[in-house]
Amino acid sequence: MALQELVPRIRAQAADVFWAVGVLREAGVLRPIRPDRLARAVESYARLGTSPALGSTAAAITRPDEVAIVDEIGTLTFAETHARSNSLARALAERGIGAGDGVGIMCRNHRYFIEATMACAKLGAVGLYLNTSFAGPQLAEVMEREDASALIYDEEFSELREGVSERVAHLVAWHEAGGRPAGAPPTVEDMIAEQPGEDLPPPEESGRYVILTSGTTGTPKGAQRGAPEGLGPIASFLSKIPRRSGETVVISAPLFHSWGLSHFLLGLPLGATMVLHRRFDPEDTLRAVAEHRARTLVVVPVMMQRILKLGDEVKGRYDAGCLQVTAASGSALPGELATRWMDEFGDNLYNLYGSTEVAWATIATPEDMRAAPGTAGRTPRGTVVRIVDEQGRELPAGETGRIFVSDGMAFEGYTGGGDKERLDGLLSSGDVGHFDEGGRLFIDGRDDEMIVSGGENVFPREVEDLLADHEAVSEAAAIGVPDEEFGQRLLAFAVLADGAEVGEDELKDHVKANLARYKVPRTIIFIDELPRNATGKVLKRQLTEREPAG
Repeated sequence: MALQELVPRIRAQAADVFWAVGVLREAGVLRPIRPDRLARAVESYARLGTSPALGSTAAAITRPDEVAIVDEIGTLTFAETHARSNSLARALAERGIGAGDGVGIMCRNHRYFIEATMACAKLGAVGLYLNTSFAGPQLAEVMEREDASALIYDEEFSELREGVSERVAHLVAWHEAGGRPAGAPPTVEDMIAEQPGEDLPPPEESGRYVILTSGTTGTPKGAQRGAPEGLGPIASFLSKIPRRSGETVVISAPLFHSWGLSHFLLGLPLGATMVLHRRFDPEDTLRAVAEHRARTLVVVPVMMQRILKLGDEVKGRYDAGCLQVTAASGSALPGELATRWMDEFGDNLYNLYGSTEVAWATIATPEDMRAAPGTAGRTPRGTVVRIVDEQGRELPAGETGRIFVSDGMAFEGYTGGGDKERLDGLLSSGDVGHFDEGGRLFIDGRDDEMIVSGGENVFPREVEDLLADHEAVSEAAAIGVPDEEFGQRLLAFAVLADGAEVGEDELKDHVKANLARYKVPRTIIFIDELPRNATGKVLKRQLTEREPAG
């Protein structure tokens, strides 16, 4: 490469490093520490690289006595969590688990999920995060497909294991107090108690993890990831969502999902105290924020809806004025919901748009959502988002097209084979959307949900948002169904707000007054609630089953 080409590239890379260091210093990730602890932390980085194993080790060195986890059992410091995960790693190793072996983790939000993840990283094993809403056949199918060697599960899921291979080691995480039946699988707590907590030698290969896609339209796929390279991705995230060192964070989003998991992993270099509850309850969440003076709350949008539905008397019992960051992702965030949240709890809402495959694409700040309700935000530094047509040509602002993303955090491909479509180094998010003139992204729908009705393209998302904006409607969904005359037509589902009444014709008129006639649903069905998965995404395949005859 010619010198005149090399010099600008070096300058750009140096600028990126200086920028990242500045962001990490402001967040408190880079901070003054005792020289002896610094030397040990640097040595750990050289041995372990950027993985949860490093996060566990470094936090135990630099913040040994600070609280790492608060759950329904009690509290654990960073030193205790590190030692306990070392012990669990040794116990897994005694059962033949090593580098490259898969370990299924089917746990709710509590200490054993955290410790199992750390233990896998310390062995170089692959953590396979299983949806706690799985039925038995799904669990067996995923464990077989991913060739997992062990299953760490909460006792409440015991009956779901019948189809899982007998060669798999079964280990119980959370369980109720009291005696356990003879011959029952060992508990994680007992395994930890039986092993020393000293550090292990570094694994032969870096640990990886597999996050399952949402499976809203089919069988969940396994998306494999490794640790991010360098400081850029963490700095990019923190430059938009201002989490801070030493803060307390209530993680309500499921840890098995990429959104909850990412905040746990980020909490390690931040030295954050993580407050966890096994099941989400809206009042308990507000209580936890108030009691622990949490600075950050991690949620999916449906959790925000449930908190806002609490009566004023209930909400008034808890002082949430400490909350500076409400971090939301996992499913679509309607503009009306964002505005209601900020009106109630202050302008602390940050919404990340991304997917299991691409990680993140854009992040909306409170300023973005006040200026343009419904926006998915702007690209953070180091991220590229393009809107392209079917021929891959980039589209101007205002025109809807397919979304392609590059952020240095893309997944490595599906574990069962296959990949998302790639274009010039960018990865398809699976959605369609458009930029406004201010560079803010708006999501118009899934690229596989678009229907053609009478020759016109219709995206259900805009109809859903419009119906949800009606004062009598709490939430809505729309799907395409076959139609003999037009090829396809829209079928909508609406959930009424508490105490509200509205007729189907009135809602159709509402859509007709705001959108083209061909976008008006032929039928609107009123239901008590939308079927959702654990992260709040609407399960549209279940809605298809409710299509009325004729």
